Amino acid sequence: MGRVTDTARLRTVRVRDGRLYSGRKGDHVAVEEPLDIRLNGQQLSLTMRTPGHDIELIHGFLHGEGLIAHREDIREARYCDGAVVDDGTGFARNTYNVMDFTTARPQLLPVAARSFSAGSACGVCGAESIDAVRQKARHDLERSWSIDPRVILAAARTLGEQQPVFARTGGVHAAALVDLEGNLLVVREDVGRHNAVDKVIGWALLADRLPLRDCFLLVSSRASFEIAQKACLAGIPLLACVSAATSLAVDTAEEFGQTLVGFTRAADDGDGRLNIYTHPGRLDLSGVEG
Repeated sequence: MGRVTDTARLRTVRVRDGRLYSGRKGDHVAVEEPLDIRLNGQQLSLTMRTPGHDIELIHGFLHGEGLIAHREDIREARYCDGAVVDDGTGFARNTYNVMDFTTARPQLLPVAARSFSAGSACGVCGAESIDAVRQKARHDLERSWSIDPRVILAAARTLGEQQPVFARTGGVHAAALVDLEGNLLVVREDVGRHNAVDKVIGWALLADRLPLRDCFLLVSSRASFEIAQKACLAGIPLLACVSAATSLAVDTAEEFGQTLVGFTRAADDGDGRLNIYTHPGRLDLSGVEG
């Protein structure tokens, strides 16, 4: 498996007391490499990701696209020879950047031609997108529980402490599945925020934990349409993001009954703040003052 961090030589610039200073130093950067996703021998998608947990990533991606529902839908997953030729032998060598999944369901052989986008703005916009989610949704979102906002803030603080790649590079996103007591069940990092989400949902699918009715999804990024969509498809009732939510994420969460929380900012002393965009009933506000 490839490295998740690399080193780079860079030039620093700073201003102190109005004077300009410059220097040079080595620094850690997050590794970004392509992953060629093939389904039954056909290229399905090319995504840029941080190497690691690729099987979870692809399971989560295929689930989010409505191509699989259970881990049993995949018969085999294997890395293939990449496009790099070994200087010594002249043969293609494994770069761990090409992976082929073979399905157990004949109806996915072959996959109908589709255009998949897995960049930072993946997911399409507008009413047609929301209709597509409605058609693919398999799970009703649980409405029987509520959670103290302080549990969400504590989880956000803990997530900040469990991002080793971000701590070294400052260049990756994180996603976590959190139970109703605030325990982080799984944390994954990636240069793509949607990839990090695919990895944690893929982890849950492989562990037979879907639908995720009794936990929430916490992301270190903004909440965009594709993240809200992936959470809905996995049956996750609450999505909390450290940054803002986009308008289509709000529309999607509102449409499907998902609680969407943004600007989840936790202080070291236990204080913090958050904004509730949709369906506030899952947050226990009985102790609110003022």
